[in-house]
Amino acid sequence: MSFAVNHVHLKTTDPVATAKFYVENFGATIKSEIPGRGIQVDLHGLQLNITTKIASQNHEQNYGIEHIALNTQDFTGTLSALKANGVKILEEMIGGSGHRVCFLQAPDGAQMEIIEKP
Repeated sequence: MSFAVNHVHLKTTDPVATAKFYVENFGATIKSEIPGRGIQVDLHGLQLNITTKIASQNHEQNYGIEHIALNTQDFTGTLSALKANGVKILEEMIGGSGHRVCFLQAPDGAQMEIIEKP
């Protein structure tokens, strides 16, 4: 399995104010709007997706640093290995980009997102 960091997802009640915090205090730059959800910010090479809770997701969503997302080219193999290791899968779905995504439970209530990337 090979992975690459995709993004860190922050969930907030006010994406504009949260993005402004990272821009004004840490020199982040606005990348783009996430239509109907929030804002993508570049924090010195780390993409932050800053959104409200997303109605189309059925797993529990938390405010703050909600999850870390990784890309994989072997989505099926990665999920098989995770399941074999006893990792709890929270939700499998098709993401906004049309690729398969999976949310899983990490220790202490944290979550990870695995994104299929060809």
